[in-house]
Amino acid sequence: MWSNILPLILFVCLGIVVLVVFEVRARKQQQSYSKQSNHSTPDSEASNSRETASDPDDGCCGEHLVCERETLLQTNAKVEYYDDEELDTLSGIPAEEYTQEQYQMIREVFDTLKAKDVPGWVRSIQLRNIQLPLDIREEALLIVVERRKA
Repeated sequence: MWSNILPLILFVCLGIVVLVVFEVRARKQQQSYSKQSNHSTPDSEASNSRETASDPDDGCCGEHLVCERETLLQTNAKVEYYDDEELDTLSGIPAEEYTQEQYQMIREVFDTLKAKDVPGWVRSIQLRNIQLPLDIREEALLIVVERRKA
């Protein structure tokens, strides 16, 4: 009997560990992004972009949903909309405080995106100071990682 239950228990424990790791990583990313946006000025962001562009061997640090090097090189701090202007009302609101309707607004936009548009949309969301709910953030991360592998 234990031989049938033990793998199930191990599988559940592994799932819990994975969820905890994603949560810790998301919180670190959020703190890093908050510190970065609070302490940087447009001039310093522009110089960071130039520094990153001049060092092609510098890899992605892995702390952000979308690699900062790619983000800074491709966006030039220009917000691009994906028929999601209504999400601007969520700017500055912590993701944990979203109402069900606010969550549904983000979910609806995310579910209609093509996989190739997800990295750009995430950059746009970050530039607009909109926080993604954890589950949507994780899904977006998986899509971004898969696109980088391809």
